[in-house]
Amino acid sequence: MVRRSLAAALALTAGAALALTVPAGTAQAAPPGGKEVTAVLFEWKFDSIAKACTDTLGPAGYGYVQVSPPQEHIQGGQWWTSYQPVSYRIAGRLGDRAAFSDMIRTCHGAGVKVIADAVINHMAAGDGTGTGGSSYTKYDYPGIYSGSDLDDCRSTISDYTDRADVQNCELVGLADLDTGEEYVRGRIAAYLNDLASLGVDGFRIDAAKHMPAADLADIKSRLSDPGVYWKQEAIHGAGEAVSPSEYLGSGDVQEFRYARDLERVFNNENLANLKNFGESWGYMESGRSAVFVDNHDTERGGDTLSYKDGATYTLANVFMLAWPYGSPDVHSGYEFTDRDAGPPNGGTISACYSDGWKCQHAWREVASMVGFRNATRGQPVTNWWDNGGDRIAFGRGTAGYTAINHEGSPLTRTFQTSLASGAYCDVQSGTTVTVNGSGRFTATLGAHTALALHTGARTCAGGGGGTDPQPGTSGASFGVNATTATGQNIYVTGNQSALSNWNTGSALKLDPAAYPVWKLDVELPAGTSFAYKYLRKDAAGTVTWESGANRTATVPASGKVVLNDSWRD
Repeated sequence: MVRRSLAAALALTAGAALALTVPAGTAQAAPPGGKEVTAVLFEWKFDSIAKACTDTLGPAGYGYVQVSPPQEHIQGGQWWTSYQPVSYRIAGRLGDRAAFSDMIRTCHGAGVKVIADAVINHMAAGDGTGTGGSSYTKYDYPGIYSGSDLDDCRSTISDYTDRADVQNCELVGLADLDTGEEYVRGRIAAYLNDLASLGVDGFRIDAAKHMPAADLADIKSRLSDPGVYWKQEAIHGAGEAVSPSEYLGSGDVQEFRYARDLERVFNNENLANLKNFGESWGYMESGRSAVFVDNHDTERGGDTLSYKDGATYTLANVFMLAWPYGSPDVHSGYEFTDRDAGPPNGGTISACYSDGWKCQHAWREVASMVGFRNATRGQPVTNWWDNGGDRIAFGRGTAGYTAINHEGSPLTRTFQTSLASGAYCDVQSGTTVTVNGSGRFTATLGAHTALALHTGARTCAGGGGGTDPQPGTSGASFGVNATTATGQNIYVTGNQSALSNWNTGSALKLDPAAYPVWKLDVELPAGTSFAYKYLRKDAAGTVTWESGANRTATVPASGKVVLNDSWRD
């Protein structure tokens, strides 16, 4: 979507539908035996995505990566310029045709399929020259569309209770394509077929609610593979004329109510209320719903959780990946104060957790749950437990078990599971848990943390706290539970040059995205034994060391040592 005045309303777009009927209970995004989790790398350049597929997405078990719109668009640094196309050439700020093709080939080699965000409802407003050099004016896009290919309504949508207004008029002033026309349908299908010829495995249809479901079904029927994965953005709005469920005939539809309700429950209600979360809450069928904790529109609009919500956001992602409803999208974007701000460095990621890139897809707590999702696919919820408040636990048949403590004090409990007896790795902490012959184990969960066991992770490798779920590089994943006051931050230093050799002035700042847990990944050679310690700095630069002796750890032969520490007062 585009901004809320070009951002919000393009955010107020909604899903669409397709021609082929999807069998009940089967998400297109997750064919039998498939991997259904999608990492949405918002505004990442194609070459950076390629590296992520190899280093993190493939090893973690992600089935898909969703890339931002690849087509030529208007110039400008704001993120929403990507959603104002001027042609169907692959010539946007994220990379050219060669980079796009190379990215797809690399991701496929890593076992990750590619979904392209497809902007086909509208063309750009205004006039100028696009990112690929194409000249355009509103209603005239040489070589593609002219005025006769646009809808006759040339005014902005004003009434969402009027179907004709929603589907024929202009979304935030953008030139609305007449998708009922034969030529327009064919031209859109040609663009999508071009992307498919380069290896694209599926499409996220932007602003789908603003196109009749029959039009989208016709367009999909023209594709070289009419059964291609098709995920439609359809925002639910009470009392609106167009309903997301209209688009269920031939593809997945994004269930926006899921994310909104997670925000409400995690922030203002009790997690115990999630016991029957899903279709019984009035949602669309699980097998044809795409779900998320946040996306690029909702994190800016504030109607869902976002990285700014710290541990609450992290735990909501853990729950989404553990709970068997829909096909999950993990949003991975960047920090912002200006909601219109475009991607740092034009979309180039030199390293996660730097330059504002949040890399949620690679967070230990999130990435480790992708394997959990894959291992527990098709298993029912079993052994539900809650304390009536914000502590819950549940199994996934005989394949997995998750516990979440979203309260301010530790939880120690003996949990009942349906797991076979033996040792399991808690993929959240990297520690070993032993399940007895009755399916029980006892564990302590810190405040605002989770635990997750599954049959695909029976042992924890490496020293300290286990190994990183994405072993593309060797080093250490620091994590420390530390509370701070306004203006304070947590740093780490140690006896290696990569850890600033005990120099507090150049100590490494940890990321508070999962507050009160502060995190940072640091590359170190395999086999390195090192000493380290945490410190706190205030706005004036005053340093306060944690108490106690220096901590020590050793980098394993492959992957990262995962450190789960608590600040020592």
